[in-house]
Amino acid sequence: MIQTTDFVATVFDGKSNPAKVTVTFTMALNAALKGYSATVILMVEAVELGIPGATQGMDVGKPFEPVQQLLAKYLEHGGCVAICGACMIHNGFTAEQMDSRFPIIAAPDVIDLLMGARGSLQIT
Repeated sequence: MIQTTDFVATVFDGKSNPAKVTVTFTMALNAALKGYSATVILMVEAVELGIPGATQGMDVGKPFEPVQQLLAKYLEHGGCVAICGACMIHNGFTAEQMDSRFPIIAAPDVIDLLMGARGSLQIT
């Protein structure tokens, strides 16, 4: 079971929508910088971002930082990235392909995270 956090951001888009991914990690990083514990849940197509290096080259431009930098800073500040296991399988990925720092979670974990959060952001 994954530990609940103060802030949860759920993103459904991956490389096809870098703006949504950028906003997700910008907000999650800012939650962490404000001292809140934070989790980003990768769902649906966003599970592709769980592959190491997948965020490389994702940059929507100023005033936003590139996603790869946002992700690195977010993780440095204690942020968690969780991968929807069913979405991962549905999209043809395996756990072995995913970044080992990112827990693979199931639907009950998503519910626990959302219900336990003080605030959430759903990027659809």
